[in-house]
Amino acid sequence: MMRRRPVARLAVGTAVVAGTAGAVSGHMANKQQQQAAAQQAAAPPEAPAEAPAEDPYAQLEKLGQLHEQGILTDEEFAAQKAKLLG
Repeated sequence: MMRRRPVARLAVGTAVVAGTAGAVSGHMANKQQQQAAAQQAAAPPEAPAEAPAEDPYAQLEKLGQLHEQGILTDEEFAAQKAKLLG
């Protein structure tokens, strides 16, 4: 007589192990997604890159042009010039 019971138990045991492995895998993937989302939320936003400082002489030229065009008054021009030259 052949014993079939151990084979049946093995098949049920294999299904349980496979189901558990699938559940653990899904849990780990979910946990990793949650950790990644938490890290992104905790990271400070990137500061916008500052524009490189323009050459003070080029800025003086622009101020001079604005002054000549009447856009800047003498006082405004003098104040901006003093600010640029320090």
